[in-house]
Amino acid sequence: MTEKELCDGCKAGEREAFRQLYYSYAPFLIHLIQRYVGDMDTAKDLLHDSFLAIYDKIRQFEYRGEGSLKAWLSRLCLNNSLMWLRQKQRITFLSLDEARDSDDVDTLDAPGEEAIEGISEETLHQFIQELPDGYRMVFNLYVFEEKSHKEIGQLLGINEKSSSSQLTRAKKMLATKITDWQRKNA
Repeated sequence: MTEKELCDGCKAGEREAFRQLYYSYAPFLIHLIQRYVGDMDTAKDLLHDSFLAIYDKIRQFEYRGEGSLKAWLSRLCLNNSLMWLRQKQRITFLSLDEARDSDDVDTLDAPGEEAIEGISEETLHQFIQELPDGYRMVFNLYVFEEKSHKEIGQLLGINEKSSSSQLTRAKKMLATKITDWQRKNA
């Protein structure tokens, strides 16, 4: 079934289309949600809640070509994840003053490509999961969702410069984790 057929079937209330929608997109969406909330149990709960919202809102969705359904599903799950984090007050960010007062925030000794290539995707994912919530949020939005700092600021209710600072700090922490991992596994 094509994405368009799947969309049309869901809008028509067809059970098989809803079932296929879930089995086609749930694996991707659960990992998207987990990237933001940090643990699989919470991600499963949010995926469930997201699919309830998807079933509720699918009739409002306007199909705009191949990939638009996946983008809409992703945006809905991302928004639900961010809302959950805000409600749980799990997102903490540095103020601009804290960011300015930080020592060495502008210096970043990034490991070389060959260092990163030697690390499994699972290990890199774990390093990202270990970042503080605010750093992880901004990193994921910037790197995986390709959002600008202005967009991130709007999504998270923070200043554009705070977003930039959080990303710099996240990269620095990741660089340290990669360097430490390299030393242990050399």
